[in-house]
Amino acid sequence: MDKKNALRAAAVTAGTTLMMLLMTSPALAVTRDDGDDPGTGLSIGETIGLYVVTPIVLFLVIAGLVMVGDKSRKQQG
Repeated sequence: MDKKNALRAAAVTAGTTLMMLLMTSPALAVTRDDGDDPGTGLSIGETIGLYVVTPIVLFLVIAGLVMVGDKSRKQQG
């Protein structure tokens, strides 16, 4: 019975993935929308800073705040 459920889950996952790939065709990105006014592109440094450095810094700040809050609770108890 487990093989049947696993096969069904795999079929649903494969079908969903295939439909997502077909529906989000990159060819649609070629046509511009009315009123589309793109700005200048980002440089390599800006792109890395925005999509790599900023999330890492935010993660470290949040993790640090959680660790500080956890340590203060342990000292009170």
